[in-house]
Formats: sequence, C-alpha cells, structure tokens
Amino acid sequence: MIRLDRTPLRYIDALHSLSEEEFRSTESRLSDDLKKIEERDQDFYKMLDNETLLTKVREFGAQMKGRFQTVVLLGIGGSALGPLCVHQSVCGNSPRFHVVDNIDPLWIQEIDDSLDYKETLFLVITKSGSTPETLAQYFYFSEKTKQKGLKLEDHFVFITDPHQGLLRKIANEHPGLITFEIPPKVGGRFSVLSAVGLVPAILMGVDIEALWKGARQMREAFLSPSFDTNLPFQLASIQYLLAQKGKTSHVLMPYAQRLVRFADWTRQLLAESIGKAKNDRGETVHVGLTPIPALGATDQHSQSQLYHEGPNDKLIIFMEVEDFGVELLIPTPYPEESSVDFLNGVSFNRLLNTEKEGTVRSLTHCQRPNITLHIDRVNEHSLGELFMLFEGATAFLGEFYGINAFDQPGVELSKQITKQLLKGLPVEL
Repeated sequence: MIRLDRTPLRYIDALHSLSEEEFRSTESRLSDDLKKIEERDQDFYKMLDNETLLTKVREFGAQMKGRFQTVVLLGIGGSALGPLCVHQSVCGNSPRFHVVDNIDPLWIQEIDDSLDYKETLFLVITKSGSTPETLAQYFYFSEKTKQKGLKLEDHFVFITDPHQGLLRKIANEHPGLITFEIPPKVGGRFSVLSAVGLVPAILMGVDIEALWKGARQMREAFLSPSFDTNLPFQLASIQYLLAQKGKTSHVLMPYAQRLVRFADWTRQLLAESIGKAKNDRGETVHVGLTPIPALGATDQHSQSQLYHEGPNDKLIIFMEVEDFGVELLIPTPYPEESSVDFLNGVSFNRLLNTEKEGTVRSLTHCQRPNITLHIDRVNEHSLGELFMLFEGATAFLGEFYGINAFDQPGVELSKQITKQLLKGLPVEL
C-alpha cells in the first residue's frame, strides 16, 4: 500500500505551499477529468484486463526457462526505461541482463565482445517498429548472430506494433520468430505494464501476476470519482497547484537503492507527457514540468545544498520504504568515540530513514515544499502500484494543463533533421 504524506506543507508559508482549501480546490473537476481521459481513448490502464497476454507471457517464460545465460534488450526510451526499472527493483534469479539503450559504438562493441551468442537471447523492443537506434542495434546483433551460424528465430524475440513498422515486416518474413504486440493505443512511456515490461520481467523471474495485481489496485483509485481515494489525482493536484506557484522543477528522491531506476522512468513520463507547445485548442502555451531524479541518501551530498538554499522553484517528492526485507545492524567498534556515538545500536535501516526525515525537516525549515510517498516494501505489487500511480497522475496533469499527455510532437523534428543529415541533404535552420 502507498500512502501520501503532505504534512510539511502545513508548516511552510502560503507563498510556497498549499492550504487544505487549495489542495482540495481541484476536487470539483475530478469527474470531468476522468471523462476527458476516457475520451482520449488510451489503453494504458485498460490493458490490465488482457488475461490472454498474461497467459502468453507465462507460457513464454516456461518455454525459455534455463535456455539462455544472457538476455540482451535492444531498445530506447520507454522500451528500455521500464524494463530497467523492473530489473533493478524486483529482479529475481535471472540470467545476465544487458539493456542496450544507446548507440555509443564503444559500448556496443564491449557488449558484443562479452557475449556467448549461443547462450544469448535478444529482445528487440520498439513501439513504432521503426526506431532508428533500435533498428541499427538489431541490424548489428542479428548480423553477428548469423555470422555465428545461428538462426534468428532461436535467438530473437520482437515486441512491437501488431501491424506497422519495419520490425513487424521482418517478423512476418520469419514465421518461426516469437513476437509480442504493443497495443496501438499505448504509448511507449506508458507501456511498462504491457509486453514491453512483462516479457523481460518473466525472464528475470519476476512475479508478473503480482505486478499487475498492484497496478490493478491503483487503477481502482485512479478511476475513483472520490477525491479522498483517488491518489493519482491528489498527487497531480499537488504537482499542478505548486507549479502555479513557481515550483516547476519536480524532484523525485527515493530513499531506496532499488528505486533509483524508477526515478529515471518517471523522468521520461513527466517530461514527454507534459512538456508541450500547444494546448488542446491549438493555442501556444509552452507548458511543462522539469523532472529531476535523485537518490537518498546519496544525493544529500550532491544536490541537497541547491534544494535548501538555491531558487525556491522545486517540489521534492520523497519516497520512503518501511520494510527493506533485511535489518542490518551497524557495528560499534568505537563505543566511546563521541563523534560517532549516535550510531551505537543503530541499523542501516534506521539511519537511512532518519536521514530522510532530517532532510524533510530541514527543507521544511527552509520553506521548501516537499511531500513523501510511503511504501510498505519494494516488491512486484508495490512496483505495479507505483507505475499506475504516476501514469494516472500524469494523465490528470495533462487535463489540468489542457494538453494531450499522450503525444510527443516535439521530438519528430530532430528525427527528420537527423535523417536528412545522414543522407547528405541540406538542412535549413
């Protein structure tokens, strides 16, 4: 279960905080915003009813069990960030797992040199089926596979659009190749609970049923017309209302190593969804929130100074884990040493969460708005909840701003220019 604690907002000046009345000022629009999201006809929350997919992924996992020592995922953006997050957060006893989410030639060469191709399975993931970086990776590793005398059908799995794109065309040319579909109405950054996340997850030994169960539980909250039970709407309300007070940089700071990749995943979700030039009426608005991933306690020693004394333009969203699954006591080799006597009898668990509480209180003292998401334990269920919490909040943010949270027109121009440059064509600036 995930709980939202906004207590610090009560102790911060009204200029930088939200009163109870302000917090609830969005309540009257909840039902209408739910209808608007439904009218946008997106399946990121509806796909959780697709039991056929769950069955197919389970069967695939059983078929692949023990067959490969290494899994290499070829993808970028939402096709990589979600699986990376799942891997770090709840990975079971999995094979070696590489995510090739860039086209740095030295890095690709290093991964290539490390592979035993006979023992390697490649997952090629692209929503459109035509992502240049992913196709370039596929061309490289598929050619290497063929040079080893191996069949593509035995070593590659495609996850892509059911009908369109070059990857689908290639799949149709290889009838024995295993493929999974990305629903056409699910954008890449919202796809982690589709085959994009489930297929890598099953290969890692992740309990995908528990992942979906957590997501479904949060979906109930997301679809609730009650302000008091709709946690995604509450989170979006805080983000939007504080942005209206100049807090347009949003820091997500989990105090748990396993959630560092979750902060990376939310960065794409928030940036691509809310950073828009035009609203639904076609008016130029240039809205957006700047996501900043951080990690406690690590970034207390890199970013915290800025958050305490720099521009008061940030909302800090902490994430605190109650149960780490292990209680690790700090040894006491110098019990009489006054400089460290506060560590006597203290566990790493208590130290980490106490440092988080100290940061909360000091930021509050400095009039810096912050809230905390409390998580019982990092597991498949809670991760599913978190995915749906932030996807739902992002959908509501789109309605608050009156923009389409499900497109990304701004990135298309750079793609077009890149293609022209590679073809040697002139580009006008």
